[in-house]
Amino acid sequence: MNARITFATARRVLTQLRHDPRTVAMLLVIPCLLIALLWWIYDGGTVWDQIGPALLAIFPFIIMFLVTSIATLRERTSGTLERLLSMPTGKLDFLLGYALAFGIVAIVQALLAGTLAVTLLDMDVTGPVWVLLTVAVLDALLGVALGLFVSAFAQTEFQVVQFMPALVIPQILLCGLLVPRAEMPDVLDVLSGVLPLSYAVDAMNEVQHVSEPSVWADGGIIVAFIIGLLALGTTTLRRRTS
Repeated sequence: MNARITFATARRVLTQLRHDPRTVAMLLVIPCLLIALLWWIYDGGTVWDQIGPALLAIFPFIIMFLVTSIATLRERTSGTLERLLSMPTGKLDFLLGYALAFGIVAIVQALLAGTLAVTLLDMDVTGPVWVLLTVAVLDALLGVALGLFVSAFAQTEFQVVQFMPALVIPQILLCGLLVPRAEMPDVLDVLSGVLPLSYAVDAMNEVQHVSEPSVWADGGIIVAFIIGLLALGTTTLRRRTS
């Protein structure tokens, strides 16, 4: 790993994003609009207070997964990745640069969506708001890491979208948003325990109900998944799409 190359890669990605207002809107505005829409649907009642924190975990995860996986795929199909890897840039430099760039975007995204939910939308949170925002950032980074990993197995953007029902939607169904994990059948409860989004929702629920939440175990598991996916990404990332 070369820190200079990693930061240069991150700077290049951020420059590209700055000149792509539609992607910036997708990353920063859409999560806020979706959260506001759910608040409007439930008229800010009890149901909103119950699912609001979990949505702050899920929406950034989904959006960062889509944008990162497609952006990485374009780097490969356009030949940019092949040119970069023919120079001193290594796979780890490339992946960490992308993770750093989108991580910065994730922080802004979490701050915007979390601030909107807690202030204007009156989300009822017992624990510290900064813990809520920290977990939201980790969830967005989880989406980035999963997107970087998945992009290696896709040859077209349509194939990237096909990973949604395979890897993302099952996590949403089993993470505890629709039914508490403890109330699921035993097999589904065990299955949810190996899915990273479940720990993100558990952490958000802890912040929602406990004044001094203990989310570090769940946060540590999310970080372990992020590191593991990035490590796997270095072994599966291909120079180009055949």
